[in-house]
Amino acid sequence: MTGLTRPYWIAAEFVRGEGWDDDAYPFNLPVVRRTDSLAFHPRVTFLVGENGSGKSTLIEALAVAWGFNAEGGSRDHRFATHDSHSVLHQHIRPVRNSRDPRPHDGFFLRAESFFNVATYLEQTGGTRYGPRSLHQQSHGEAFFSLFENRLAGDGLYIMDEPEAALSPSRQLSFLAKLHELVLARSQLIIATHSPIILGYPDAWIYQASEHGLERVAYEDTEHYQITRGFLNRRQTYLDILMEPDPDAPKPR
Repeated sequence: MTGLTRPYWIAAEFVRGEGWDDDAYPFNLPVVRRTDSLAFHPRVTFLVGENGSGKSTLIEALAVAWGFNAEGGSRDHRFATHDSHSVLHQHIRPVRNSRDPRPHDGFFLRAESFFNVATYLEQTGGTRYGPRSLHQQSHGEAFFSLFENRLAGDGLYIMDEPEAALSPSRQLSFLAKLHELVLARSQLIIATHSPIILGYPDAWIYQASEHGLERVAYEDTEHYQITRGFLNRRQTYLDILMEPDPDAPKPR
């Protein structure tokens, strides 16, 4: 594959010391407590894990450590609707590529706070995000419009659960655009639950669990295995899930 051969961001080192408390949030999360360094793929790195595993906390801290706004946007977007991010970013040291340390573009894109980013962009006169106002589009349309029109390539892009705003067909379109960005010398770090998005081939996948972070193959992720199992044996899954509980109270 052509495109980027060296990453902008080689690794994130976790710096223990003053302010670090293994017994306090977010340092007590296994993905934090059991990680000394997180290496990134030159093109695409995925973070996956159950809800509550800490992957969104980690992806947010990585974004802030690189200089992005905690709610999303580019490095020069400075706004806050609420102060909810952790102090973890203060303990992350980015290991940059000394030969090409600064990408020409960058953006932190997260579905959770996308409305706030869209409002900020329109208030500051953003014009690169499609033919219609972001607020005149559905959540999914606006999210994909920004993704498609704002991210120009030769950049570092961090995303938190982009699939939350995207239908399955839009997730396929997302994969195509992701590949365009990779070919345009971009590096992406993405937290996701989507087995479709995870299917991008030239990537590393880190599984977040009580054991910390572990690199896994696509076919070994729960997202792939559960989705594949359900689609191949739907009735079996439904029979098990809907089997009456003999200990449940009887309806009156």
